[in-house]
Amino acid sequence: MARHFIDGGEIRLTVKDKIFCDVEFFTGEKLYNLEPRRLFPVSGLTEYITFLDENGEEQFILRKLDNMEPEQRELLLGCLEEYYRIPKITRLVKRSEKYRIWMWTVETDKGLYTFEIINHIQSMKMFYDKRILIKDSNDNRYEIPNIYALDKRSQKLILPDM
Repeated sequence: MARHFIDGGEIRLTVKDKIFCDVEFFTGEKLYNLEPRRLFPVSGLTEYITFLDENGEEQFILRKLDNMEPEQRELLLGCLEEYYRIPKITRLVKRSEKYRIWMWTVETDKGLYTFEIINHIQSMKMFYDKRILIKDSNDNRYEIPNIYALDKRSQKLILPDM
């Protein structure tokens, strides 16, 4: 089956239960209880959003959120943010190391967390947009939206070679 791509200006969303939405096309066609998901959840935050029905079947793919009306884009971003809820690190409180395992205590937008990073080379990924994704020893994920927006002490503890 061929994939159906849309640009975004041709739909109107109604959000239900924070992560589900009903979609009405300007042609009059309506689809209910769809789940929006990113096809590229790490690198494509605002591009290629798939909409899945109750059976997990793809109904269509939105090419770019930027093509949507502003209020519609905000509704969809809210659904995606709720589904991909990852604590965002705002400050590194403490970092220690024992047997090459890093122990971090961090402040996030969801509260204080303490976790271990077993292999920092594989568990930390920095992106071109200054964002860092971190996976702890229990496969929990954390995000630093912009490493350079953190205080200097946190930057130094996270990237000691800076």
